[in-house]
Amino acid sequence: MTVIRRAEVRDIGDINILLGQVLLVHHNGRPDLFKAEGAKYSDDQLAEIIRDDNRPVFVYEEDGRVIAHCFCIIKDWPETGAAYARKNLFIDDLCVDENARGKHVGTKLYDYVKGWAAGHGFDNITLHVWECNPGAVEFYKSLGMQVRQYTMETILRK
Repeated sequence: MTVIRRAEVRDIGDINILLGQVLLVHHNGRPDLFKAEGAKYSDDQLAEIIRDDNRPVFVYEEDGRVIAHCFCIIKDWPETGAAYARKNLFIDDLCVDENARGKHVGTKLYDYVKGWAAGHGFDNITLHVWECNPGAVEFYKSLGMQVRQYTMETILRK
């Protein structure tokens, strides 16, 4: 059985496996920035994030196992003299288990999150994607996302 839902503390073990896969993709693309092994969050930090309504985490569960996650952050931008107020859902991390890729799991999870955001009055969804991950760039383009801005860098030391 497949279900997409908010993450629960009981999902931390599966989420840690996925976070490890994300880390390895980032390490392979930018070893000057990302370690080959490590943890983005401690279990306590993950539990705190999962409980935080301003940082919703959604999971795609198949046969009792989480095979994808989507970490989000709610960002409310107030109106200023130069810009309109916006309610933004920022996707901090979306990962599909390497053994489940190519089966539209990521698309289904994104569509669920998109529907959730629309139902909760968000104006847009944004995310950052690494240039060194062309598969992810193409995936997000296939979902209809488009470039909003570029982050540029000059590497001064490795």
